[in-house]
Amino acid sequence: MIQTSIEELLFIDIETVSSHHKFTELNEELQGLFAKKTAYQRKEEFTAEEFYNEKAGIWAEFGKVVCISIGYIKEDGDHRDMRFKSYYGEDEKLLLAEFGQALKKFKTFKLIGHNVKEFDIPFLCRRMLIHGIPLPYTLNVAGKKPWEVPHLDTMELWKFGDWKHFTSLKLLTNLFDIPSPKDDIDGSEVGRVFWEENDCERIAIYCEKDILAVAQLILRWTGKPLLEKDNIHFSILN
Repeated sequence: MIQTSIEELLFIDIETVSSHHKFTELNEELQGLFAKKTAYQRKEEFTAEEFYNEKAGIWAEFGKVVCISIGYIKEDGDHRDMRFKSYYGEDEKLLLAEFGQALKKFKTFKLIGHNVKEFDIPFLCRRMLIHGIPLPYTLNVAGKKPWEVPHLDTMELWKFGDWKHFTSLKLLTNLFDIPSPKDDIDGSEVGRVFWEENDCERIAIYCEKDILAVAQLILRWTGKPLLEKDNIHFSILN
């Protein structure tokens, strides 16, 4: 199913929120542009302001990255360890720049995540360009044909060519009897935790646990034992 050594995979996940806490903090032109961009999705059910508060973080033009977590696995015979690193905080430009520098150390690795090709990678690229940060080679996939993009996506792998199929990571971990590492917040709460609690570390913990779930899924798919607690080295949790 996967032709790449697990030691050549860089697991990645990002967390995003709206660029501003409230819709009214956008200038008048941006408010109008957001309303126009989301008209189809909103229909008559939500006002632009209501929709902004709930969904703005999924669009790179109206959202921002508050956490990027990466992880990799080292193997030694039957023994394997997973280590993590997170870039997080209120200064999006700084964390994107730091992440871009880190990717230079992993330039031979393939990125892997759940829905990473459709969401995480495009979002990162767009936000980097908005901040004037040169795209690292690993992320510069614009104009490439799908089969030329080296990164792996667990959602895409599970589709087996069925492009209408969408399966959440939570469902996949349940199907493959992988303990859920998410024991605190979920994706719908990231915006609240950022804007109201100002707790970026809590978001980073959640983000690292997300990539652990992807790693465990890959191990299950490749017929390898799951990582044990003592072999999981979070950068945020001791």
